[in-house]
Amino acid sequence: MVFLDPVLNPILQPLLDLSPLWAVAILSFVITLVITLAYKYFTDQNEMKRLKDKQKEYQKEMKGLRDKPDEMMKKQKEAMKLNMEYMKHSFKVTFITFIPIILIFGWMNAHLGYEPIYPEETYSITASFAEEVSGEAELTAPKGTEIVNENNKQEIKNGKATWKLRSSEGDHILSVKVGKVEESKKVLITKSLRYEEELAQFEHSDIEQIKINYKKLKPLGKTSLFGWHPGWLGIYIILSILFSIVLRKVLKIY
Repeated sequence: MVFLDPVLNPILQPLLDLSPLWAVAILSFVITLVITLAYKYFTDQNEMKRLKDKQKEYQKEMKGLRDKPDEMMKKQKEAMKLNMEYMKHSFKVTFITFIPIILIFGWMNAHLGYEPIYPEETYSITASFAEEVSGEAELTAPKGTEIVNENNKQEIKNGKATWKLRSSEGDHILSVKVGKVEESKKVLITKSLRYEEELAQFEHSDIEQIKINYKKLKPLGKTSLFGWHPGWLGIYIILSILFSIVLRKVLKIY
């Protein structure tokens, strides 16, 4: 979703400067609010209320028919037909909101998936090679990047070679060479919540890909939810459910 950055970054990037948790919370609220308003103004709320009330009636009736399976099956079929009608009305809203929400999700996934690499922090990159490639691979690092391994040449094991590095703030172009083939990957070292794409892939090359081994971003930091350290998507789902319940009650959405 990098192609969206010129459009979405000026609007959404300031949220990242607050904190990852605030960014997820604000975007979750905005997206939920947009969906809720779309339901309010793009569906017939009187009809939706009628269908909801009818669903509740069927549920009550079915509770009293547990000893009458034939009648209960009949009510279940009627309830299913009612649910399908309700979903048909809801589908219009889903169609309207689907594309913009997917684009924002793509941006969030690209910018909230990993922790940035901070200046002088030790990080690693891994190069993957074609099946027939063996021997040593060499890493060339620019000024401002130190190879922690102390040796820029690594033995290719199981088709891979990994280097540990430390870099100063800014962009750094790292080049991996095996035989006469050389491929490069840019790494961004920064104090803000930004990072380069994780993976660079190469076609028709002995070097198939170069991967930056980022740490997964945990917006809650060391705080856990019953031992669970959710990423941005987990937090988004929890908050969106809570926001949806509140907004639907406040705006009287059916």
